[in-house]
Amino acid sequence: MKLSELLTAPNQLTLLRMVFLPFIIIELLGGRYQWALILFVLAGFSDGLDGLLARKLKQQTVIGQYLDPIADKLLLSTIFFALSVLHQIPWKYTVLVFTRDICIVVVGSIFYLVAGLRDFRPSIFGKANTFAQVAAVFFVLLFHVHHVRWVDITRLTFLHATLAFTIVSGVHYCILVGQRMRSHGAVG
Repeated sequence: MKLSELLTAPNQLTLLRMVFLPFIIIELLGGRYQWALILFVLAGFSDGLDGLLARKLKQQTVIGQYLDPIADKLLLSTIFFALSVLHQIPWKYTVLVFTRDICIVVVGSIFYLVAGLRDFRPSIFGKANTFAQVAAVFFVLLFHVHHVRWVDITRLTFLHATLAFTIVSGVHYCILVGQRMRSHGAVG
């Protein structure tokens, strides 16, 4: 990895997203949900902006391909954990989110080390899962700021969507890994 890759604007925005995380958690633990929501929205904005800049400035890097999903998983998993500790998200959602993400990282690392397999682009189900998680966190936080029925219903809808897409994307990931391993001749 070249230092110049890390210093590109998109990768700096990805690193900035990681910097938001402790401040979001501090605000959550302090019961300041409005500030946590504002910081979460800013982190989400930086996520969209880093991808846009990478494409527009032609600054897509190998480190960015790894750093961006790591930042997303770190942000979402940690916030899910904090919200479960605070009894705002039931533990079953957090356990599934963590289990899926840990399995993906472990399996991906093993296949990379053993077979040199690096092609782990997110599937449509993985993208839907990330969207559902982001929306679930957003509406859980918004519910504390704006305590109305439609926000509560939307919060519950996205929590259920997170549960479904976490399971579906996890199973789909296992199928894709098996197919990629067979196509690379890594299994016999």
